[in-house]
Amino acid sequence: MKAMILAAGRGERMRPLTDHTPKPLLVAGGKPLIVHHLERLARTGFRDLVINHAHLGDRIEAALGDGSRWGVRITYSPEVTALETGGGIFRALPLLRPGPFLVVNGDVWTDLDFCRLALPPGNLAHLILIDNPPHHPQGDFHLADGQVRAASSLPDQPRLTFSGIGVYHPDLFQGCHPGAFPLAPLLRTAMAGERVTGEHYHGLWLDIGTPERLSDLDTLLRGRKDKQERKDERERIGA
Repeated sequence: MKAMILAAGRGERMRPLTDHTPKPLLVAGGKPLIVHHLERLARTGFRDLVINHAHLGDRIEAALGDGSRWGVRITYSPEVTALETGGGIFRALPLLRPGPFLVVNGDVWTDLDFCRLALPPGNLAHLILIDNPPHHPQGDFHLADGQVRAASSLPDQPRLTFSGIGVYHPDLFQGCHPGAFPLAPLLRTAMAGERVTGEHYHGLWLDIGTPERLSDLDTLLRGRKDKQERKDERERIGA
């Protein structure tokens, strides 16, 4: 299965950091946000990756190259202006076909094991849902018996937040036309036909949408690194 990292957003909430640096190249834990994705995807067996870009996209290509240093092959899908999530994926479809593919938002961080994700036969999408974070308390969708449903269909059940991580079948985009358009309406149409499955992920997931959240992630990752280094040193001395 191929994977796509969405990296075309302008990052307005990150300004002024993103005035001269594309959001995916902002650093946390000593490395760019998008590199965390590259490393995790490579570790979990993904080899062919597609990255879309718009704002300062040439800097993304210059920083990542062909992906060989991480053991992956990167193909780029440039956009003159950002095409939103649906339009960006649709434009990249020729690079992602023929089968289902994984899509990951470039501005999230997670410890999710990507290799276990799959699209059940007959479905158009499989979504990773998470507990509603403080900045999105209303949630997005319902999850009932493995099926994801639009918020209006089960008003008495609690909603979960879409993580920005999903596996999609190319047929989800059947009938679409080039240009900018959101992904959510396509998903809701597929949900109405009971062709969207999902799962509730309870592990670590962070939306790196503001400078404050970027700083929080940096603190978390540096703390993890320091802890691991102390553990390694104790083991070395004990050995």
